[in-house]
Amino acid sequence: MRDLLDKIPLFTLVLIALTLGLAPFTPEPHVWQKLKMLAAGDLVRPIDIFDLAMHGLPWLVLAAKLVLSRPRSV
Repeated sequence: MRDLLDKIPLFTLVLIALTLGLAPFTPEPHVWQKLKMLAAGDLVRPIDIFDLAMHGLPWLVLAAKLVLSRPRSV
């Protein structure tokens, strides 16, 4: 998994997270809407769960790349 993340440029992941992760941009990003639904306990329909996964996955992959690419302290 780490090898795969190392092969993907950081710029590409940022671009994917900003476009797919925040689409649609108006009136509010889907990921934000789904996170609010999750916090309220309203995220029950399969399409909403799929939407959260689709729009949230780019952010999780970007976070994983950033965490795994930081230098290790001794």
